[in-house]
Amino acid sequence: MQKKTARTYPAFPKKRQGRRGRRLLFSGMILFLLVFILAAAGYSSYHQKVPASFWEYMIPIPEGEKVSVVIEQGMTASQAARAFEIQGALENGTPLELSKWMVKFGLDRKIRAGHYSVVPSDPWNLARQLRTLKPALLKAQVLPGLDIFALIDSLESQDRKVNREAVSQALMNKANYPPKMFEILASLPEDEYTRAAFLMPETYMLVDRTADEIVQRASSAWWNHWGGFITDHRLTSKDVQEASIVASMVEREVLHDAECRTVAGVIHNRLRKDMLLQIDATVVYAWRLKGRKLTRVLNKDLEIDSPYNTYKYAGLPPRPICVPGTEAWGAALDPEFNDYLYYVAGRDGYHHFSKTFKEHRANIKQIRSGN
Repeated sequence: MQKKTARTYPAFPKKRQGRRGRRLLFSGMILFLLVFILAAAGYSSYHQKVPASFWEYMIPIPEGEKVSVVIEQGMTASQAARAFEIQGALENGTPLELSKWMVKFGLDRKIRAGHYSVVPSDPWNLARQLRTLKPALLKAQVLPGLDIFALIDSLESQDRKVNREAVSQALMNKANYPPKMFEILASLPEDEYTRAAFLMPETYMLVDRTADEIVQRASSAWWNHWGGFITDHRLTSKDVQEASIVASMVEREVLHDAECRTVAGVIHNRLRKDMLLQIDATVVYAWRLKGRKLTRVLNKDLEIDSPYNTYKYAGLPPRPICVPGTEAWGAALDPEFNDYLYYVAGRDGYHHFSKTFKEHRANIKQIRSGN
């Protein structure tokens, strides 16, 4: 039997070489087209400063040392662009170019006040950074119960730009208060000690944390809270100023908010009867004005000759002794109607109220005995 040989087939070498050549040609054309697109986009970006949106995904956002830029409340896109230039964040471009990019990205409708930390860049890259940034704000606290001196110390500790002179000027600047506030109240006393009482104690998030900005925000917050009540009850400027003094005494006398209106009622009862108010907090303030801090009022301290010494002088003190809180203001404007004339604080901070001096003495004895 004859042995079979394996069948062979033609290799078609010419045809296979043709396919490989076409693939190489096609790949070369794609590569050339890609290089051309990149070169064209690069030319447009570099020379015309109008980069295609394609570059949004191809070019990373700049990195490097950042600068802080403050954008103030109410700035337009063009004003904000100018602020970025002035504060050293805009390079190789103009504010007009930056504002155009801000408009293109919709930032003209979204730009908010605050501190922006950015890498100095050209208009396009700066606008790209702003698209993903949220402005930082500065915290400032106005605490209840602080007298004008402690208020200044507190604000200065939060920001060195806020000092005694700055706070005084800010409190006395009529432009820092809501116009309606002066329209309804006719006027506010011409001293910063009294005007401090018309600041709403709260934590505020501010752009620049200046004394002016703090007074503007805190006085607006106070008016927004109490303006409607004052208007509805047709209170006069004198009514409100007297309420500010009562509120300040309530703030310093009361530890538990639930007692604010009761203590305010006692103060009004004693005023109606021409009784001395005999409030320790006013004596502390009288000594404070003389540069001495009291932590406890002793009998010898009651001898100070001052219109704030309510153990010696009848009626209300000349002006508020601190910044009242919301509960204290509410109590002063709407005190509780009661028959109490006396109160004394217990060990837990709650007060024991009484209608007669005999009951008052008994309460003092009970507290001292620990019962």
